[in-house]
Amino acid sequence: MKKWVVMAAAAAVFMTAPAMAHFQMIYTPETALENGQAIDLKLVFTHPFDAGHTMDMEEPEQFFVVRKQRKKDLKDTLKPIEWTGLENSGAAYESTCRLRGMGDNVFCLVPTPYYEEEEDVYIQQITKMMVNTAGFPTDWDAEIGLPAEIVPLDKPYALWTGNVFRGVVKREGKPVPYAEIEVEYLNHEPDMKKNAFAGKAKVRAPQDSFVTMTIKANASGEFTYGLPRAGWWGFCALGAGPATEHNGRELSQDAVIWVQARDMK
Repeated sequence: MKKWVVMAAAAAVFMTAPAMAHFQMIYTPETALENGQAIDLKLVFTHPFDAGHTMDMEEPEQFFVVRKQRKKDLKDTLKPIEWTGLENSGAAYESTCRLRGMGDNVFCLVPTPYYEEEEDVYIQQITKMMVNTAGFPTDWDAEIGLPAEIVPLDKPYALWTGNVFRGVVKREGKPVPYAEIEVEYLNHEPDMKKNAFAGKAKVRAPQDSFVTMTIKANASGEFTYGLPRAGWWGFCALGAGPATEHNGRELSQDAVIWVQARDMK
């Protein structure tokens, strides 16, 4: 009898726990700029919809930008910061990068795997985010050559609210059939000066399944998602990379991309 009580209690906790997904962020307020300028970037490992637990980041393995097919190492620009969510503060990083001329700037982050103690697994979310200057397209659809990567089929910085975003999930350059992709909305505005999320949420989820939405790619690794609201949307292809083990434990090597939608005014 006691066994069934314990199992029922555990099930109740599981069923009432919010469906929060880990998301590695590369954040800057604006992705479509009129001209070149210096921009600030925040690298945070968090739960974007509810601004919940902030995971501690270790020093990233790689951080770079690709512009007109040229790769520039930005790791030396990283500075450690503390980022505050609604539940706690965690170790994060910031950077400043000067954008020059016209074109796309593809920021790429390969973080050090994070150990998720509750699940006894490591998570490594290889992340992309793009900033365009002057509306001149160059590298937005380029394949960077990351082990796990989402290659966009639509410009991530030129999306109206109601547009769809399409992408291809790739593992070492090859499509990942039927990849599982988690989608979350950045629901709390990041405060760049305070290094914190705003306390007020933009929207309220009617049920946990609306917090982290799950979609599947097709047989060619392609997916499509309609963007119902302006702001930032994160896409995370789970286990897209070839690596499956780190420090003797299971590793989920994921591919993440962030896109920004805007209202027509």
